[in-house]
Amino acid sequence: MKTILQYLKPYSIRMLFGFLIKVTGTLMDLGLPWVLAYIIDEVIPKGKVSHVLYWGLGMLLLSFGARIGNIIANRMAGRVAGDTIKRLRNDLFEKIQQLSGAQVDFFSIPSLVSRMTSDTYNIHQMIGMMQRMGVRAPIIIIGGILITATLDPVLTLILAGTLPLLGLVVYFVTKKGIPMYSAGQEASDQMVRIVRENISGIRVIKALSKTDYEKGRFAQNNEAVVEKELKAGITMAIIKPAMNLLLNLGLTLVVIIGAYRVNSGLSETGKIVAFLSYFTMILNAVLGITKVFTIYSKASASARRISKVLREEEDLITVEFLDSDIEIHKDFHIVFDNVSFTYNKSSINKNPDDTASIINISFSIKKGESLGIIGSTGAGKTTLVNLIMRFYDVDKGAIYINGKNIKSYPIQELRKWFGVVFQNDSIFADTVKENIDLSRGLSFEEIEHSAKDAQAYDFIMQLGFGDGEDTGYDYLVATKGLNLSGGQKQRLLISRALAGRPEILILDDSSSALDYKTDSNLRKAMKEHFSTTTKIVIAQRISSIRNMDHILVLDDGSLVGYGNHEELLQTCEIYQEIYQSQMGDE
Repeated sequence: MKTILQYLKPYSIRMLFGFLIKVTGTLMDLGLPWVLAYIIDEVIPKGKVSHVLYWGLGMLLLSFGARIGNIIANRMAGRVAGDTIKRLRNDLFEKIQQLSGAQVDFFSIPSLVSRMTSDTYNIHQMIGMMQRMGVRAPIIIIGGILITATLDPVLTLILAGTLPLLGLVVYFVTKKGIPMYSAGQEASDQMVRIVRENISGIRVIKALSKTDYEKGRFAQNNEAVVEKELKAGITMAIIKPAMNLLLNLGLTLVVIIGAYRVNSGLSETGKIVAFLSYFTMILNAVLGITKVFTIYSKASASARRISKVLREEEDLITVEFLDSDIEIHKDFHIVFDNVSFTYNKSSINKNPDDTASIINISFSIKKGESLGIIGSTGAGKTTLVNLIMRFYDVDKGAIYINGKNIKSYPIQELRKWFGVVFQNDSIFADTVKENIDLSRGLSFEEIEHSAKDAQAYDFIMQLGFGDGEDTGYDYLVATKGLNLSGGQKQRLLISRALAGRPEILILDDSSSALDYKTDSNLRKAMKEHFSTTTKIVIAQRISSIRNMDHILVLDDGSLVGYGNHEELLQTCEIYQEIYQSQMGDE
């Protein structure tokens, strides 16, 4: 919670001002029963109506002042809570953007989504509640006890005697409830994951008639979430009835003993009426504190989850290396030097697996050359992309670009050199133009040229309504490109990668939905217009990479073949098998 409370510091003056207004309004509320007692015991017996009206007007002003003060203070509290959470969400979002691939894998995407949404909401509720009821309730309790002590010390002892018991109930129940809320939030993370998977894969689920299965899977997880939340809710719900019981017992004793003291002449009617009012106010204040503790319990669990992300140390550190590295690798644009990596070995996960994702990979390519990567599913093709763009750091060996170890480049500088299309890449709910530009400030000419090179120009123009501003570049694409075909989506993504004129172009299985003619035209355009760009193409089809300068064949994380097409047909058995299965006797 300390990390979260740091976000309140910029608003300390505003909170102090709101605190003073809240205190003033609460003290006015506390003055009302005392004035009522004075009217009953002192003013009415004198029989002067003007005095009654005068003090009645005083009560009205106190009530009006208390209401106005509480309204202003509550609005200020809401503003502080909103501004604080806005800053917290921004910082949390920025931190999530900076997490490495290993850190994202550790936290999981559903959990990060949950921390950004429900966890920040819980903290928002807590900050607002602490400024409202967290200020008012203690003043009501302490001030009420002090005032009642001046009215009737004997009855005050009854009230004061119940408070320690109430404190013990709150302490023990809260101590048990906070871990339950944490467990419930973790179960909620799993539910978010299932929902995301189903929304993303809804067409596949429907096509395979798996809707009933997914309903059952969601229902099972939903039941687990409800069970954990219900358990936490039942535990925390003990507080309110327990407090009601203790306070009502105390109130009953006050009424009985108060009546006896009035009859005995030891107290006055107005004081008893005022005492009952104070007792009711204190009762509501104590119940308010129980609500504060319940919300705090949820917020405390959420704060720990958020703080864990915010305090996560950056694990992709920029490191200085000797200039001699540049001399060794200066003739090559990209060098993999004996690189090994596994997703199970990272600074976060301390339980490494003996099976590496890639093992002792070494190759080098010069600027402007092309590299094709082929291999079976799970062979480690995409892992190479993750490493070269430094989403993960290698476990062994090193990767060099322009002669320097990639760890020596700032992350943002490194990634500006790349144009990339990932597997299952993202298309946003925006215009075709914005999906290509991606807020990089590219000119329309650059966007149009990249579309032509990516063989996307013709289908884009078919989406439009004419020339100029009404072209298909203004066509609104649905989320994930649901209103485009598979081939259209891939060409749009390739246009995005080409638009920035990258030094290194990476296409990860990005032409699988293209017909042979379109694929051939694409390769021809890249050869003509991107001759100085180093190209890395991951493909399932040999036809997409057979003309590359170099071809790397992976099998179960190991490099089993490296050379051009003709060389691999002579030297690599796995490449021969792939060629025969795809090309037959060609």
